[in-house]
Amino acid sequence: MYRSRSGTELDRYAFKFLSSISEDSVILHYDILGSEAHCIMLYEVGFLTLADLKKILQALDEVKINSRVLDTDDYEDIHESIEAFVIKDAGNDSGGKMHTARSRNDQVILDIRMKVRDDINDICNAIIDLINSLLEKANENKETVMPMYTHLQQAQIGTFSHFLLSYGDALFRDMDRLYVLYGRINKSPLGACAIGGSSISIDRMKTAVLLGFDGLIKNSVDATSSRDSFIEFASALSILMITLSRMAEDFIIWSTFEFGYIDVADKYSSTSSAMPQKKNPDVLELIRAKAALMTGNLVAMLSTVKSLPSGYNRDLQDLKPTLWKMSTTTLESLKIMNGLVKSLYIHREKMLEAARNSYAISFDIAEQLVVQMGIPFRSAHKVVGALVEKAVSKNNIAFTMLQKEDVEAVLNNIKSSLQAEELMQIIREMTPIRSLELRISSGSPNPKEQDTAISFSYRKLAGYREGVSKRKRCIAAAFDNLGKSTKNYLNAKTSS
Repeated sequence: MYRSRSGTELDRYAFKFLSSISEDSVILHYDILGSEAHCIMLYEVGFLTLADLKKILQALDEVKINSRVLDTDDYEDIHESIEAFVIKDAGNDSGGKMHTARSRNDQVILDIRMKVRDDINDICNAIIDLINSLLEKANENKETVMPMYTHLQQAQIGTFSHFLLSYGDALFRDMDRLYVLYGRINKSPLGACAIGGSSISIDRMKTAVLLGFDGLIKNSVDATSSRDSFIEFASALSILMITLSRMAEDFIIWSTFEFGYIDVADKYSSTSSAMPQKKNPDVLELIRAKAALMTGNLVAMLSTVKSLPSGYNRDLQDLKPTLWKMSTTTLESLKIMNGLVKSLYIHREKMLEAARNSYAISFDIAEQLVVQMGIPFRSAHKVVGALVEKAVSKNNIAFTMLQKEDVEAVLNNIKSSLQAEELMQIIREMTPIRSLELRISSGSPNPKEQDTAISFSYRKLAGYREGVSKRKRCIAAAFDNLGKSTKNYLNAKTSS
């Protein structure tokens, strides 16, 4: 249909190579809405007659009701297929005017922007649901004591709640990236045409309002050729998937027999074909893998656009399936992780036992030497390090099992002026629970700090929830208004 200059048809392999029809099904709905808004605008600026408009809208409505009326075998993309149907149904004298003051270039970017803004809202809602589940689980585990790790070595005493809240904070940042990006996505490119606008007196703001956009991408070159906002979207999704991958890795490790801190519910696990005892955290492993694939997709998108000249280039066509896949993968992963978090079983006693048997209270003992004895931290660090070495040398016994002569030997060896009895008193008092009670710094795993963090996060979550809901309502209201306008024009009487 578009080959006005060429006198020959495309080679069938070239046609198949060029076609994006299989990837375009997800933007069919958006393309129809965009065409409705565009044609209503053309009528209102006086370019279309009411009779023309009604014929076009009737044809578009038929596609909306039953997309199977479209010929998807003989056209390169959904835009061409829809226009061909409209011309066939409405006649060329009317249907042939639908594409006036519009190009596939501004048409396709319009559809992608409408799709991506919906994806952002859906993904933000899924993040909100996951954060809410993390907060509920954190609230249940404010006093679930466990070791915290650096380099996968026990470092300090913490709580399971503190870990869950750390994921929540990371997810808040992930959501904020998408939430802010929405404002850059929600601008209309329609009316920029192929690259340089139109000589017809179109009303770009009219179509923007009808389609629920906040404004226009003014420059026609920028509107049709720039893809930075979509790359930013892909980047935000990749970072979000890395957050989920880190969560998955922790849950995989903690669900092993060697750790035994948590159990992943059977409905989020799989079994071995050969070993009957196995319960494998396969969904978590796949989240890790998908995070890697997402990173690869982002690099592919960056590589595609990095050396393109200004203006539309067909290379950009291949960004669409990548975007659709990244959105779907992210949304599925969020929903899976949400269900998994909700159903986690926590072995609190196993966590507490690990904390009691660890040397993760070493830092707390060193700090109490600073506070109670007034010695420099570096000196306290040396004392406690020597105590750890002594305990390890005696078959990894707990600090509390060290005898007075052991402590005296340590102090004499490092030439410390501390008294053994004073040091042993600090050691005896330093239980994992006492360790947490002593943490007074903001953002620490002290249970009171957990209460503050959870309350703050719930308030923050409510703000995001309302913000996303308002955006969805604005889009729904715009489409409702477009639907009413379409209906009114379809029912309007034309002069004889």
